Amino acid sequence: MAARIILVGCGNMGYAMLKGWLAAGRLDAGDVVVVEPNADLRARAGELGTVTFETADAIPSGFETDLVLFAIKPQVMNDVVPAYSRFAVRGTSFVSIAAGTTVALLEKLLGANAAILRCMPNTPAAIGKGMMVIFANRNLAEDAKAAIVELLSASGRVAEIEDEALMDAVTAVSGSGPAYVFHFIECLRDAGVRAGLPADTAGLLAMQTVLGAASLAAESGEEPGRLREQVTSPNGTTAAALEVLMGEGRLGTLLADAVEAARARSVELGR
Repeated sequence: MAARIILVGCGNMGYAMLKGWLAAGRLDAGDVVVVEPNADLRARAGELGTVTFETADAIPSGFETDLVLFAIKPQVMNDVVPAYSRFAVRGTSFVSIAAGTTVALLEKLLGANAAILRCMPNTPAAIGKGMMVIFANRNLAEDAKAAIVELLSASGRVAEIEDEALMDAVTAVSGSGPAYVFHFIECLRDAGVRAGLPADTAGLLAMQTVLGAASLAAESGEEPGRLREQVTSPNGTTAAALEVLMGEGRLGTLLADAVEAARARSVELGR
């Protein structure tokens, strides 16, 4: 998609998405303007060849853009977003990846007629393996939405929900989910060390096992439960381990509680 885009915020997530767009050839660096108040982050974005500004006020008057993407923290949306309302009158689309920030709030800050799409990405977007879930308001034209989906797809898979209220659950499952997996890798590595493995070997085994299992689940077409059964011989080593993990619903209950805690926090951020 050849378009001029304003990327507002270039921290970890914004930078990950930007790198993905450029690496996939969806955009040229010259198509992107980055607005980032942090000097180090602004310099990092500039090293990719983008045009950078410290604030929205520094963007030249008369500048036209097809898309403004907000990759900033929910806590600063009220302070940052209104400065971009001047672009709404030109038919620009707006994308927000801020957790808990509703379309209603964005319409309040940008204008009731603004074309808005909420997106919840996750950090594997940096390597093109992310999960992006979107919700669009009534003002976003189908062709504009298709162009945004094409851009986002450079960072991984894209799914759409029809009920915005589900975005809090999306945040809890896929937005925060990579951290859960990273912690699982840490725990599996540490368990291997306690079982006598050298730390580097335990780390390799844990990481590659999670990578391989996830890839098999994604590519085999089998349900995860069926794959688990295929690995589990009666009275074998896997069965012994699963008796611990699955007994009394231990892991399932723990993950359900974790997802609910993240969902509830996402709801709080949106208030």
